[in-house]
Amino acid sequence: MTRFAFSIAATDGAARTGTIAMQRGEIRTPAFMPVGTAATVKAMKPCDVRGSGADIILGNTYHLMLRPGAERVARLGGLHGFMGWERPILTDSGGYQVMSLSELTKVSEEGVSFASHLDGSRHMLSPERSIEVQRLLGSDIVMQFDQLVPTTSTPQAQREAMGRSIRWAKRSREEFDRGGEHAERAALFGIQQGALDEGLRRTSADGLIDIGFDGYAVGGLAVGEGQQAMLGCLDFAPGQLPAGKPRYLMGVGKPDDIVEAVRRGIDMFDCVLPTRSGRTGQAFTSDGPINIRNAKFAEDREPLEQDCPCPTCTTYERAYVHHLVRSGEILGAMLMTEHNLWFYQRLMQGLRDAVAGRRFNAHAEEFLGRYRAKA
Repeated sequence: MTRFAFSIAATDGAARTGTIAMQRGEIRTPAFMPVGTAATVKAMKPCDVRGSGADIILGNTYHLMLRPGAERVARLGGLHGFMGWERPILTDSGGYQVMSLSELTKVSEEGVSFASHLDGSRHMLSPERSIEVQRLLGSDIVMQFDQLVPTTSTPQAQREAMGRSIRWAKRSREEFDRGGEHAERAALFGIQQGALDEGLRRTSADGLIDIGFDGYAVGGLAVGEGQQAMLGCLDFAPGQLPAGKPRYLMGVGKPDDIVEAVRRGIDMFDCVLPTRSGRTGQAFTSDGPINIRNAKFAEDREPLEQDCPCPTCTTYERAYVHHLVRSGEILGAMLMTEHNLWFYQRLMQGLRDAVAGRRFNAHAEEFLGRYRAKA
C-alpha cells in the first residue's frame, strides 16, 4: 500500500492538478479540506461531507488534546473510527490556536506553555507533544509544530519565529520518525514561515528542504494582512518550495482567494468559512455570497443557487431556508452548510478541470468576474 505519493497530472502556468495517494484513499488536487475542529465538521454528518465531494478533512490538535483528550481518542480506536470518517485526515499542529485562543502563553525554545481557554488548566505544547498528539489521533497528514507571529510583528520577531520554527521542524521530524507503525503509513508536512518577507521565506524554505518533508505548507498568512498582501507573498513563496511536493496554504479561504492561490501554484486549502458562514446565514454562489436572513428572500421560490446540484438546492426554496435560519432552527444551519460545502467542492472541481484543459486563466477570470461583480 502507498504511504504517500504525489503525482502532477497537468499544469497550466503555475497552476497544477494531480493526486495525493495514501492508504486511506486518494486526494484530488487542488483540494479543499473542510474543517472538523472538534472531530466534527459542524452541522454535517461525515457521509454528507463525503457526498459533497471532499476527499480529506482537517482535525485540530489543540482542541482535541484538550477535549476529549488525545489519549482518550486513542483508547477509542483513533479519530477516524471515533468520528466515522474513514478517508484521510490532516491534523494541524495546534500552534495557531495556542497563540490565538489561549491565555498566559509563554514561548520558549522548549515549546509553548499556555492556559486552556476551556478551564484555565496549564499545558505545554512542544514539537514532541504536538507530534505525539497527532499520532494518538491517528492522523494521516501530520503538521510540524511551528511558531506563528502576525505579519505586523517587528522584523526581529518575524526572524526569531522563523528560525525557531525551523528548529522545531527538525524536532518534529525526529519525533515523527520515532512513531513506528504510524510513521510507516502517515505523512509529515513542514511549514514555511517568514511573514511577508521574501528573504525570510527563502531561508525558511531552504531549512525545511534540508530536513525533508512529504509536503510543505505556506504558513503565517490569512491572519489579517489583507488579500493583496497575501497574494504578493504567494507570488514568490510557493516557488521557493519543491515543485514535486504538495503545497498547502493554511487557513485559506474565500473563493476568490483560492482561485488566485491556485493560479500561483498552491495545491491544498482549508478554512472554516463555508461551515461558519452556513451557520450565520451566508450562502456562497457563483454570483457572490448572499445573506439568506434578508427579508427579500421571505417569499423567494428559487433555490439558494440556480443549477446547483446539492441536496439543499434540489429540494428546498430560499423562502424555506430563510424561515429556518431566521427562526434559529438547526436544520437551517445544516442546509446552508451543506450547500456551502458543495459550492467549495464544485469550485475545486472546476479548477482541476480548467488546469487539465489548459484553460485556467480564462476560467479564473470568468469565475472572478462573476463572483466579484456584486462586491
